[in-house]
Amino acid sequence: MITDLKINEEKKKEYYEKGYWTHDTIADIWERTSAAHPDREYVCDDTGSRLTYGEVDDKAGRVAAWLVAEGVEAGDVVTLQFPTWAEFTIAYVAVLKVGGVVHPVPRNYNDVDLEYAMNLVGSRAYLSPTFSHNTDYEAQILSVRDAIPSLAAIAVLDKQAPSHSELPTFDDIYGRFEPLREPVAVSADSVACILPTSGTTGKPKQSMLTHNNILFSERVFTSELGRTQGDVMFMPSPLNHATGFFHGLISPLLLGGRAVLQQDFRPREAIELMNAEGVTWSMSATPFIYDIVKYLDAHPDESLPTYVLHSCGGAPVPGALIDRAHNHDILLCEIFGSTESCPHVFVPPSKCVEWNGDWSGIPFPGIEVRYIDEQGNDVAPGVQGEHISRGPHQFVGYLNEPERTDRALSLSGVFDECMWIIGNPLASTLAVISGLLAFSFTGMCVVIGALMFLTELTTEPPSQTQLARAEGISRKEYRGRVGHHRHARRPPGRAHLHLRGASGGHGADPGVGHGLPGRRGRAQAPVARAHRDHRRDPRHRHWQGEALHPRANLEGAHGSGVISSPSVE
Repeated sequence: MITDLKINEEKKKEYYEKGYWTHDTIADIWERTSAAHPDREYVCDDTGSRLTYGEVDDKAGRVAAWLVAEGVEAGDVVTLQFPTWAEFTIAYVAVLKVGGVVHPVPRNYNDVDLEYAMNLVGSRAYLSPTFSHNTDYEAQILSVRDAIPSLAAIAVLDKQAPSHSELPTFDDIYGRFEPLREPVAVSADSVACILPTSGTTGKPKQSMLTHNNILFSERVFTSELGRTQGDVMFMPSPLNHATGFFHGLISPLLLGGRAVLQQDFRPREAIELMNAEGVTWSMSATPFIYDIVKYLDAHPDESLPTYVLHSCGGAPVPGALIDRAHNHDILLCEIFGSTESCPHVFVPPSKCVEWNGDWSGIPFPGIEVRYIDEQGNDVAPGVQGEHISRGPHQFVGYLNEPERTDRALSLSGVFDECMWIIGNPLASTLAVISGLLAFSFTGMCVVIGALMFLTELTTEPPSQTQLARAEGISRKEYRGRVGHHRHARRPPGRAHLHLRGASGGHGADPGVGHGLPGRRGRAQAPVARAHRDHRRDPRHRHWQGEALHPRANLEGAHGSGVISSPSVE
């Protein structure tokens, strides 16, 4: 049982009183939805797999019974390593039925990565395919099984290749076990999922999110975007990623709707799949919609007649792309967040054309956002500041890393640099960017999630404060020097987002830092660069401190500020 959670008790009471949090777990939601709509399709994928709510419930119940028989208990971590397949739903629902913690890892994790990650979280069980994408997952887990002392059970899905070991297959389990009828009861404040970050600043951190964190985020996400049961979600992002898992599968679950998965994104095949399945909306990284719009522009005889809304993150969305999408009757709305603060700022669909990329959006209801200087003071409109946020969406810590958790979560307000999360802000919503870049250069897109997991870095880069001290100057002077160098290299009048070393994580580290807005127009300061160079170390803070009072010069829904979005070169 995971107990090292960092939750502010005062805010917890507030969130329950306001109805942001409830006593429902994701398993509770699943039981009610699957019982109400057993014959309704829940998920399909581009391999031809289709599963109704009832089919997922039955098969997941049998896998859950097997997990219990293998000694898996409430609070135990179960690692899942799957491509973007419909069968992932069987695995994640099974884990939740036994009160376990879902730990999805990238499909490109090798044996070394698995050993590290699974030992860090203390995995009790592992579920994966036998084989997929030229990877023998069965052989891979067997090669490190003895190096993971906590590992008690392994099962494999023989979808594309038969098992070649003594390990039980999903089909074996379906035949030998009756479904677990009564889900194991756990608290809604317990950890439901552990998502690895991208590892851009060192070894991947394991972000913990509770049932309430996830359910709150997806409830406001679907509600504020105006989605209903009749909507069909298209999801090409990896399922080890908050975008793929939470938006792609939990959001449709809350609606009683459908999800359509694509394991390797290619725009032509994506459009064919979306039309065949009547897809109406999606959430993914900005390059996905760019490639779709580019394809539609080049093929005027093709269209997406049912597709009405695309939400995307990872980078500010230029107005020109919004216009091009709108020419195809697609509303393109920017969203940003992170693994740790699954999305907290969005552009309402009703405003995406009007704002046309001038604004990154407004906070979701219940979420507070500020922009501050290095002293913790709110910055003036048009002045670049550090992005901080708090709310019911906020993660509850990094597993077994209390010092990193303390740096990320402040319990008493805004202090100093030690409270910032270290990392590449673009990683927050770019789980597939590396694969998309590979597509650009090789003509073959392999959505691999987080390439940066391959790094063997074990220490974080020096902070700006440390670098400034080493040179005998203040942090403000150091940042001013960096800003001057950026300005000198940038054409006048254009904000610049520099993509170097893109990685994968929403799935990962904090969201893109933006300049603070005024009431109208673009921010005067550029967006903070997402850069692996430690000299440019944009940071993102989450806090749990005293009550926040919205700035008088900010406007927007729910008493929160409108956040400016610079254009992208």
